[in-house]
Amino acid sequence: MTLLTTHSRSTRPPVVAVMGHIDHGKSTLLDYIRKSNVTETESGGITQHVTAYEIEHTKEDGTKAKATFLDTPGHEAFHGIRTRGASVADIGVLIVSAEDGVKPQTLEAYARIKESGIPYVVAITKIDKPSANLDRTKQSLAEADIFVEGYGGNIPVVPLSSKTGVGVKELLDMIFLIAEIEGCTGDTSKWGTGIIIESRLDAKIGVTAIGIIKDGTVKKGMVAASTGAIAPLRYILDAEGNQVDELSFSSPVQFVGWDNPPPVGAIFELFEDKKAAKLYADSEAVHQGTSTAASAPENMATISLIIKADAAGSLEAIIYEVGKLGRERIVPRVVLSGVGTVSENDVKTALTTEGTHVFAFHTKTDPQAAALAERSNIAIESFDIIYKLTERVAELLRGSEPSIEVDEVSGSAKVLKIFSVQKDKQVLGARANTGTFELGAEIKILRKDEEVGRGKVKELQQNKIAADKVNEGSEFGALIESKIEIAPGDVLEAFVRVTK
Repeated sequence: MTLLTTHSRSTRPPVVAVMGHIDHGKSTLLDYIRKSNVTETESGGITQHVTAYEIEHTKEDGTKAKATFLDTPGHEAFHGIRTRGASVADIGVLIVSAEDGVKPQTLEAYARIKESGIPYVVAITKIDKPSANLDRTKQSLAEADIFVEGYGGNIPVVPLSSKTGVGVKELLDMIFLIAEIEGCTGDTSKWGTGIIIESRLDAKIGVTAIGIIKDGTVKKGMVAASTGAIAPLRYILDAEGNQVDELSFSSPVQFVGWDNPPPVGAIFELFEDKKAAKLYADSEAVHQGTSTAASAPENMATISLIIKADAAGSLEAIIYEVGKLGRERIVPRVVLSGVGTVSENDVKTALTTEGTHVFAFHTKTDPQAAALAERSNIAIESFDIIYKLTERVAELLRGSEPSIEVDEVSGSAKVLKIFSVQKDKQVLGARANTGTFELGAEIKILRKDEEVGRGKVKELQQNKIAADKVNEGSEFGALIESKIEIAPGDVLEAFVRVTK
């Protein structure tokens, strides 16, 4: 790594990933710490994007210390983002509600923290709620093999309320204590390097990416490079969007002016000139651009989707969720996806495949694209909550799934005796084992569980009296029409053809 000045390592602020189940109070806690109100600005009160910002805390000894917090979305869709959130962090905070205890996404977040190997603290939120139960919550943690202090383990645990602020100072004190023990250090003399945690395309300023500086210093005038993308740094922005000349390790940084959106989760490096930056970007490049789902199995129907989103993290989450929606006979296929507005090219792509649906998530449609879509009768559907978009895809799949005819068994009977056989007509005695046998029913003839032929019930008798149907458990006589010779011990299955 090229040095700016003399090599010298020093203590750096910790990067803290806050993770847990949806609606367990992650963003509300961070709102309290930050003294802002991020949650209400998110659609549906759900964090849809990764946010990163710095806070300053006065420790017990009166000294001040900084930390960078990552608020990772709790919705299952953001699996990939949370994985990277843990990898970029030095310390994890696992949020668990005192009302609900451990939930599926709690376990997933815990798995990500464990995989990353970072130290962590459990924060039990919502202790001010009437239904809060600390002991029950700690027990649910233990049942999930998360053993906190006092419940069979040594994992630090802090009960708190983001509404009243009780316990928040204790949580911050614990985070900074862990940071001291871990000894997070960096070298300000190095050229900055770190992780891209988000990227988006803005119509006014171009491609912007948010990174966390893991080491070194980022200065205006350098050239940032990541996988397949570079950005000459004419100016840089801090977490609050203010222009600054330089930022150092652990700080969030906003890079403006990329030639392509850098992949979320990719490493960024700083260089003196474009040539060196381009060499690095090209060497790290992997296939980017359109996202196409894996080929559908043979004879499987598909619906084609074009998805545009405001940010790379959201786009990844949507594609992840959509990929889980496939039904028995139809699957979604993302033929094109990208960050930015819905463009004329997107609409033209939709025109090449009949029935393609265009979705815009938190992004607009170019005027030219809107005009072409209207002329071509292409609907562009807009969403600002991921689960609303996926619900729409699920609806489309249900409505487009091809119907098929299937045989539904209405009853089965075991053949006890054959009375007579005349050409393709056989008179027999049987016992109904399940369901009902009805006059006129189509039947399958099973021998040792294998179908050997088919036939039809032409006559039914019970107690030597003609019957329309025979119920389970009853013995009966029947005239069966079939080209297959039926034998005692065979099983007759009555069925009906049903369209599904």
